[in-house]
Amino acid sequence: MILDHLDIDARAFCAGTGWEIKPEGACMGDICVPLPPADGFDLRATAETLRMALVHDADAGLWALGPASLGSRALASADAPDLSLPDLDGNEFRLSSLRGQKAVLVAWAPY
Repeated sequence: MILDHLDIDARAFCAGTGWEIKPEGACMGDICVPLPPADGFDLRATAETLRMALVHDADAGLWALGPASLGSRALASADAPDLSLPDLDGNEFRLSSLRGQKAVLVAWAPY
């Protein structure tokens, strides 16, 4: 979830992440995680409790909120393998050409 500020409400958090904020905590399906007491919705505390990465890019003025990593399924590193795929013009594009830059990878599968 990409944000330009951290002052979002529980409804926007749910729309962007799928985690619904209820009196019992943050819930998704059958899973509910208790949240620390707060006066209103606290994005930072919720992200920390759900072990969601919250990263700020000061130059772009944006925040990236990563997926929950409950159950210790967090990535051990952010190093991706060197992928090589054709771009829209058919030219080879190597992921390593972006080394040192921030990149977002989007994957989709039709199954």
